[in-house]
Formats: sequence, C-alpha cells, structure tokens
Amino acid sequence: MSEEARAREDICRIAKSMFDRGLTCGASGNISVRLSDGRLLVTPTGSSMGFLDPARISLMSGDCRHLGGDAPTKEIPLHSAFYDTRAGTGGVVHLHSTHSVALSMLPEVDPDNVLPTLTPYALMRLGKVQLLPFFLPGDEGMGAAVRGLAGKRSAVLLANHGPVVAGKDLWAAAYAIEELEETAKLALLTRGVNPRALSEEQVRAVVRAFDIDW
Repeated sequence: MSEEARAREDICRIAKSMFDRGLTCGASGNISVRLSDGRLLVTPTGSSMGFLDPARISLMSGDCRHLGGDAPTKEIPLHSAFYDTRAGTGGVVHLHSTHSVALSMLPEVDPDNVLPTLTPYALMRLGKVQLLPFFLPGDEGMGAAVRGLAGKRSAVLLANHGPVVAGKDLWAAAYAIEELEETAKLALLTRGVNPRALSEEQVRAVVRAFDIDW
C-alpha cells in the first residue's frame, strides 16, 4: 500500500473511531495529514467524520491548492498554520469535543495554560495549551492566531469552538487531542472540590524527564 493510500485509510479509521465515541458529532471536526512530498490530505467540507470515504478525501498541494477529491474543509488556514510554523508536524486534528469546549467557556481558565496540571500524560502529550479567542468558523484569523504563537504550542483551544492539536504524525495528534479532552473532563468533574493537582516540583520533574517544551 502506498503512503498516500495508507494515510487515507488512517484518516477514515481514526475519524470514525472519534465519531463513534462521541468526540465530535454531526459534520463537525476535521483532520489533515502531510505526506512526505509536502502534499496534504484533508477531510472534505461538510462531511461527517463517521462516514468518510478514503477516495473522496481532499488532496492539496503544499501551498494549499486543491488537487483532487472533494472540496476541503473551510478551516484549511488553521491546519496550514501548524504545518508552516511547527517543523516536523505530520498531522493535525480539530474536534468539537464537549468537555474541551465547555472548559473554553469558563471565565477562570488561564488563557496561556488552559489545562490544570492534573496528570503527567497531559503534560507529556500536549505541553501548555493556549486558549485562543472566538472566531467565526472558517475565519482566516484562526490561522493567523496560530501563526502568532510562532510554533511554540502544539495544541490550542478555540473559545466556544474546540481543540486543535498538531503531532509528528496523525496518530500522535489523535492521541494528544484525546488526552486534551479527557483532561478537560477531569477538570470539570473536579471543579470546585479543590483536587490535588501535580505540584510545581512534580511538574518540573515531568518536564525534565520527558524533555517537554514548557
């Protein structure tokens, strides 16, 4: 199987798994993969992640010209911003996952580090997650906001919208965004009960041990 064919299959397999588990619903969410030659595979606009057809995945040039397949998601600028600013990015996942969206609406969250330090795996897979302001869906300002981070964050949370995570490949991005959603769920479940989060010393130990950009 060619690299492109395998990537198409992986996009559909991961997307369906996320849809089936309620991590995104309806026609929400989108996924992209960068191939070794720089071209991008992107989920089509208006498509449900639970019912994707590998043959209809959008094929884009490295500079985001549509080469084949269905028309791509309108949030291409969001995806391309990660590819252009974070060297080594091979996959980007964007979801409308419930707990992450709920967390983005709480007034007390720290916009520079949305997730409380509850587990080591959130630190390991995500680093600090930046809260970005509200944008209209498809607004190119989302991409500009990601570019403004100059590649310093692999994960952002769009206010009232959902998380976006970049990884070295599609699987890494998928695992990381699921960790984000589970940590957001933990944060909401423990809100107001003063949970024992990781101490500053424990956070530093995790950061040192796993060489996290913190």
